[in-house]
Amino acid sequence: MTEPTEPGLRERKRQRMFQALSDVAIGLFVEKGFDAVSVAEVAAAAEVSKPTLFRYFPAKEDLVLHRIADHEGEAARVAGRGPAPLDALRRHFLAGLERFDPVTGLSDDPGVLAFHRLLYGTPALVARLHTHLERSEAALAEALGGDLEARLAAGQIIAVQRVLARENWRRIAAGERAADVRRDAVAAAERAFGTLASGLPRFAGGRVAGEPGSRGAR
Repeated sequence: MTEPTEPGLRERKRQRMFQALSDVAIGLFVEKGFDAVSVAEVAAAAEVSKPTLFRYFPAKEDLVLHRIADHEGEAARVAGRGPAPLDALRRHFLAGLERFDPVTGLSDDPGVLAFHRLLYGTPALVARLHTHLERSEAALAEALGGDLEARLAAGQIIAVQRVLARENWRRIAAGERAADVRRDAVAAAERAFGTLASGLPRFAGGRVAGEPGSRGAR
């Protein structure tokens, strides 16, 4: 088996540029508002040309969504770790709550709160976020087997994670502390994933897509 290799120098420089441009843009958007800041202003603040910025980010919204881009295939990766994808996803979400991972909505870090206010308070970003969620759903559906049942399950799972995260963020944005919300957040996640498991037994354990006798086998 070939061992995974570290990114080369050029790729590391490219990744740093993505991060630097995104950080500069988000800082400006948080300070002034997404619609009040032009792409040219972002490029000037980052000390790059506008064409250079567009080589990295074809759309203005992508400057913001880059911060969560790594999570796009996360559910699919987690679901592929064993024969009980729903249990793996439940444990993964609960682990995120335990460490106050911003993706679960359970973070009262001022920078995270500012980012979430920007994201959820800007219609253009909400629309682009739905595109991100659709790609996450498609990747998860493929990991679950790719058939209609898998696509239906993926839609439900991604929706549950989204609603749980939004509820956590809503309470914290209203002034509650993340530490005080966590117990309720864990209980809500356990109930939600329990409901999913009851309605989606194929993905809760035992037979999985591709195994003999499973409905997803081809």
